[in-house]
Amino acid sequence: MLKLTKKADYGLIAMRHLAEHAGSSSAKDLADAYGIPQEALAKILQRLAKAGLLRSMHGTRGGYMLARDSRQISALQVISAIDGPLFMTSCFSNRDCEQTDRCTVREPLRKVGESIQQVLARLTIHDMSDAPIEASDPGPRSPELIKLGAITI
Repeated sequence: MLKLTKKADYGLIAMRHLAEHAGSSSAKDLADAYGIPQEALAKILQRLAKAGLLRSMHGTRGGYMLARDSRQISALQVISAIDGPLFMTSCFSNRDCEQTDRCTVREPLRKVGESIQQVLARLTIHDMSDAPIEASDPGPRSPELIKLGAITI
């Protein structure tokens, strides 16, 4: 089963929070609000800042804020900044697979993985938030939309 790591979950939770709340939030405030281990979240936020998705502000009123508009940050960017590239199976990252010559599922699974990456690339942090849609919002990004709970992909 393909599933996100806890780190990626925490990163998406933090990014969504920052999209919905103006200003900045500290790692401690975010960790307390969502019951996330503060030390783990601090490392995740540092990775997101290093990837250019967050800005870090120092001082007594410091914290983290989105580096750009939430409509310009995709779920794939967040996940990749935290976990690196997504692979459907280990054979995509392991070139020494003994089954390569006989494998009949590598290509179909590559296509599935590519489709998942495309969906995550279209899903923005804004799409994941409960922020009100503004009049200038261009709306859905693609005609082939999938409805997942409150999230339209």
